[in-house]
Amino acid sequence: MHPKPPLIIPVENQVRELDPKLLLACIAARRGFVSIIGSHREIDFRIAAFPRGLYLNKSMTERNLKMFQIMRRIGHAILTWDEEALIHLPPDIYYSRRLSPVAIRHVSHLFAWGEENADLWRRYPEFPEDLPIHVTGNPRNDMLRPELHAFYAEEVRAIHDRYGDYLLVNTNFNHVNAFFPAQNLFKPVAHPGETPQFGKAGVGMTRPFAEALRDQKQAVFRAFQALIPVLASAFPRLAIIVRPHPTEGQAAYQRLAAGNPRIHVTNEGNVVPWLRGAKALIHNGCTTGVEAFVMRIPAFSFRPTVNAIIDDTFYVLSHGLSHQCFSAGELVAEIQQVLDGTLGAAGGEARAALVKRYLTGQDGALACERMMDVLQALTEKQPVLAAPALPKRLCGTALAQGRFLIKRLKSRFPGTHAPPEFHRHRYPGITLAELRRRIRRFQEILGDRTPVSVEAITPEIFRIRPSG
Repeated sequence: MHPKPPLIIPVENQVRELDPKLLLACIAARRGFVSIIGSHREIDFRIAAFPRGLYLNKSMTERNLKMFQIMRRIGHAILTWDEEALIHLPPDIYYSRRLSPVAIRHVSHLFAWGEENADLWRRYPEFPEDLPIHVTGNPRNDMLRPELHAFYAEEVRAIHDRYGDYLLVNTNFNHVNAFFPAQNLFKPVAHPGETPQFGKAGVGMTRPFAEALRDQKQAVFRAFQALIPVLASAFPRLAIIVRPHPTEGQAAYQRLAAGNPRIHVTNEGNVVPWLRGAKALIHNGCTTGVEAFVMRIPAFSFRPTVNAIIDDTFYVLSHGLSHQCFSAGELVAEIQQVLDGTLGAAGGEARAALVKRYLTGQDGALACERMMDVLQALTEKQPVLAAPALPKRLCGTALAQGRFLIKRLKSRFPGTHAPPEFHRHRYPGITLAELRRRIRRFQEILGDRTPVSVEAITPEIFRIRPSG
């Protein structure tokens, strides 16, 4: 049997990704694998310091290309899924934004959310013929399954103790209300009448589609700001929890909360316990609409304006798995039915068939187990990582160090699209003690008695290994 290479598991968005990736690391430890997990940014900065491993990425865009080239020179293998492939843009735009024909050729294996995701990749004109796709599901989906509900039981109780009964409003306006303006679909113009340049969110889109998406998002964003006080007034016994998208600015919502003590704005923790404790979810085109459907939480897609170019392409899944309401009055009336017990979660055979096509791993083996089956088979059959020639490794190490210095320097200049405070917003960090506590909870739920050692490599990067 060949030695198992470590799994390198970068985490970009802590509240959304860390727990499911920790679950993957726990299951990996049970299979005899060491995992290196932590801040995506910090792992990439130190990539040359780690032993050759299996780097589990979450995208394969043009922006990934430099790091992919560095990692391949050092000797790491790259396996990836796409966090944005569950609710995705129309195929042509998705391909231009999310798939680089050069970057994808550095990837050795792909993990798909479901059959729809796999089909989407297979239709990509530049898809490499020999690149395997494994339809395993995604670790994030595992956190929705009944077997894992106990993981967030304490969080659900704490939320109820703090807020009582509540409605959850999940917003998804990072395209027009981003944490920094340069991350929007279009950058702000210096003078009225100027043609706006694409921002980070608009890269890879056609201008007509980006403009349609901007106009639709702005209209719905305004409607949500008007809706939130209406909900607070209509349901005086409920708190209104507003949970902005992780890369969205919060100022507009904080202004609403300042005028009403029952409106609360938070990005605290993973969304799953907030969903589980909610009387109902209100969203528009958000992944949480899918998550609520899977967990049988009443969910409403609030659609005050409709644009077929957007709604019938981008948001088919998230709209289709929710109750759809086209006015505030209709929404209030249907939420009241939920509170009265006459309306439950959206259901029906058509919806069940739709979500089954998009999400593998809703029953049977966990998605993490399916992924580890692939990784274990891969490492047992043959040495998966050949040592590159010394000149190639030295080149990769030099490029990694150069990239680190350039990134650190650029982050200090004004106008950067991702300054240090944005990285802290996405990955605020976690203590070693808390990480160990979460691993123990996973092991208790799974009935896993594997002795595990957890140590800090840096304050933001950890090593998890079986110690027995």
